[in-house]
Amino acid sequence: MNPNKALHQYLINLPAVLLDYPFGDDIHVYKVEGKVFAIYFQDANSRRLNLKCDPVLAEQLRSVFSEVTPGYHMNKKHWNTLDLTGDLPQSEVFKQIDHSYALIVKKLPKAVKQRLRIQHESLTWLS
Repeated sequence: MNPNKALHQYLINLPAVLLDYPFGDDIHVYKVEGKVFAIYFQDANSRRLNLKCDPVLAEQLRSVFSEVTPGYHMNKKHWNTLDLTGDLPQSEVFKQIDHSYALIVKKLPKAVKQRLRIQHESLTWLS
């Protein structure tokens, strides 16, 4: 069970991201500096992606997109689950991935953020 290629490539190409399988081969956990920001899983009928989200934005996204629901098996205040089998535009999925990634990176220790900024020029927004 693999995420579609475009989704996987987008996630894995973010700076310093590693893919892990702590819950088995069928649950893809994407981490930056050991911190989870995305979890992909699927079953026979659906493909889902858990993403960290600002609580206020999480509520707004849930009210706008029927494919966005409170995080499955996660803290429902801080995580959303995106149903990727619905009509959610890929651009919106990528936007929410970026938001989740940024939330995690911004909370990393200052020295780690500094190292990431030096290693990855694309992280100019990181201070």
